[in-house]
Amino acid sequence: MTASTLNRRAALLTLGAGLAAPALVRAQGFRTDPFSLGVASGDPAPDGFVIWTRLAPEPLEPTGGMAMRPVRVEWEVGTDETLRTVVRKGEATARPELAHAVHVEVAGLEPNRPYWYRFNVGPERSQIGRAVTAPPPGAPLDRLRFAVAGCQAYTDGLYTAFGHLAREPELAFVFHYGDYIYEGREQATRWDWTTRSVRPVVRRHLGQECFSLDDYRRRYALYKADADLRNAHAAAPFVVSWDDHEIDNNWADDLDQDGTPPEVFAFRRAAAMQAWYEHMPVRVAQRPRGGDLQLFRRLAWGDLLTAHVLDTRQHRTDQPCGDGVKPGCAAQDAPAATLTGQAQERWLLEGLSNRTRWNLLAQQVMMMPLDRRTDPAAPEPVWNLDSWSGYRAQRRRLLDAIVERRLRNVVVATGDEHQHYAGEVRTRGAEGELAAVEFVSTSISSGGDGVNIRPGWDRVLAANPFLKLVNDQRGYTVHQVGRDAWTTEVKVVDRVSAPGGALSTRARFAVAPDGRGLQAA
Repeated sequence: MTASTLNRRAALLTLGAGLAAPALVRAQGFRTDPFSLGVASGDPAPDGFVIWTRLAPEPLEPTGGMAMRPVRVEWEVGTDETLRTVVRKGEATARPELAHAVHVEVAGLEPNRPYWYRFNVGPERSQIGRAVTAPPPGAPLDRLRFAVAGCQAYTDGLYTAFGHLAREPELAFVFHYGDYIYEGREQATRWDWTTRSVRPVVRRHLGQECFSLDDYRRRYALYKADADLRNAHAAAPFVVSWDDHEIDNNWADDLDQDGTPPEVFAFRRAAAMQAWYEHMPVRVAQRPRGGDLQLFRRLAWGDLLTAHVLDTRQHRTDQPCGDGVKPGCAAQDAPAATLTGQAQERWLLEGLSNRTRWNLLAQQVMMMPLDRRTDPAAPEPVWNLDSWSGYRAQRRRLLDAIVERRLRNVVVATGDEHQHYAGEVRTRGAEGELAAVEFVSTSISSGGDGVNIRPGWDRVLAANPFLKLVNDQRGYTVHQVGRDAWTTEVKVVDRVSAPGGALSTRARFAVAPDGRGLQAA
């Protein structure tokens, strides 16, 4: 045993209970910032919200640089951005079993107003975050502003769009549709779908593909240490779901893309779900139990908006026709095929109503039946079989129910595609009655810089009359919800391959709850 090792152990023994971290002593606490992964809030309610942090002074080291013992964390919530007036405070325990993450469900606050919050460990202070409570159920509400973002491959680009999103004014929440991390191994190059060529990565993953709990924890730490992402979380509450890359590309229930036996894939799935929970600002109701996680849930903002947050991965049947983007097969119309599972489908249909002015389906994969042929000589339609187009019987049931109930207030927020889309969702294969309007938000970074429109996609736009926009740049969408109109701004940045990307508004659309469909604004 070396002298330095002995000194290190002696230093640990001198620390107060709960403040020990290997070789990280700073002002009777940590030598480096224990709040390196920032803070976050989520899932607003009328009387409160969740606030989150994870202690990780050395986020990419084993255990995040923390000693394997519980740590006491203080939290405080105030009515001003300097926390001069604290209205709620308390203590929580950061436990090693959950990577020293803390989830506090704050309650007892006033409805429909902003608050600010912070965590403390001894003399250490986190950055201050902003959260917003929701109005009471059924309370009159004239306007609401929120954003939609996701798909943030660390290797493909900088999180410049998150930096801009953090400066968006008066956001009630941000819906993050998923692909928060990407599970792939470290590589020097990536495939660029825009140019159909191999390009150098902008930033590198660390390590091999994620399989173990430690793998996923390290990957989340790599992503969440990004300053732009930290600032976005600190600016507004996030309402989070997941897509595929939080676990494995195009996974479906107990199946992965590699043919792994389900009983073996279950171990990886359980590890990934635990890491997801440890790093997301969600409630105890979303804590994994027995390898499953209750993700679909419903949130409301007064009498204006009900958000139905969907889980289109955990309960789905296998993708039909062998998965992929290609011509389809008869299995697309199998009545038993499901994207959500039967229980979630019943829950969704029971919750769709006119109780609020608008219904938001906050979900992951495209609902519009998009024919993706870029070759005019292709003899038959090309579908993304990982989307709702692979599960057409369930899509028909949903759209028919919307039309039969005369709901003219359904807006679908989607991600996954790494492109912006705006269009109408109609019955009978897009030729029937209007059921909903769909906005697909592009990626934060996945896909690289991009261009206005990919080569050949002008044909896709022309061949799908329900489609009003397609754009292949990075960014997010901002939605201004009013009683008589819903306005969406499509935001893009001009580059993510280098710092300084400029933000602009690519398009604006308006929706009215009267069945007129999607209009340019």
